[in-house]
Amino acid sequence: MAITLDWLGCATFRLTINDVVVFLDAFMDLPPGAPDTGMNTSKVDKADFIVVGHSHFDHLWGAERIARNTGATVIGSHESIRLMRDEEVPEEQCIAVAGGERIKLSDEVSVRVFPSQHSCIWARMSAPDEPCLGDMGLTLQERQANLAQRFARRDQPADEAQRAYRAQNRQRPRGEGGALAYLFETPEGSILYKDTSGHWTGIMRDLRPDVALLAAAGRGNIDGEPIQGSLAQFVAREVDLLRPRRVIISHHDDWNATGVDPERTFLPVQEELKRQHPRVELVKQTYQEHYPLLAGIR
Repeated sequence: MAITLDWLGCATFRLTINDVVVFLDAFMDLPPGAPDTGMNTSKVDKADFIVVGHSHFDHLWGAERIARNTGATVIGSHESIRLMRDEEVPEEQCIAVAGGERIKLSDEVSVRVFPSQHSCIWARMSAPDEPCLGDMGLTLQERQANLAQRFARRDQPADEAQRAYRAQNRQRPRGEGGALAYLFETPEGSILYKDTSGHWTGIMRDLRPDVALLAAAGRGNIDGEPIQGSLAQFVAREVDLLRPRRVIISHHDDWNATGVDPERTFLPVQEELKRQHPRVELVKQTYQEHYPLLAGIR
């Protein structure tokens, strides 16, 4: 069975399993100044499924174009599917999930859906290798107030190109819409996909995937509370729960054209995994690498 993975920027991947093409998230039309990944939605000529982790624009935006152009089925939260229907994606191409579902992708491949958590975007953050403390036990109202202040500080006048870029997106999700994790089961092994730095411990520790695709961005969320530590330590904690043979991280590149160096996240994660889980292989993936995802796993 031929299984390859292409990273397409941010937390978006193309997973190809024999002749089945699955997009993991769909955000490929990056803003001006972002790295050229060599891919965008207009170049997608084949897709069978689009699996969406949550409803924020840097994950869902683009799914409507791929679905309309290829006939792909979109799998996502009820909020993601609401937005797809608003974008006139046909009902028969939409599958709304909340966790607990198992969906057949082919005669040999299925995907299981699990509830997940978004990163704590309302909490204080630091560099990926620097511990961050506090922000525990806040009410929803306090979290929303923190988030409003953060957006107010960020909402500075953008240049004309950025304004024009953002105006193209008509989707207005209600928060993240409920984050999800997906476990792909194949005869060659299992693959976990998460596009957020957050999890429910009781769910993660029982999954045991062969390969884990993990987001590395923001303040890690553990059972609804921000990690008391660094982002690198959060990724290592997820690896400790999952015990995969191989790990690939995402969401650490300069997808938002802010000048972020992906090494700033990758290297601390690499060092932390070497220290805590030296037998786990961390793959440094480049865009459109056609990486043989499960090669040598079994």
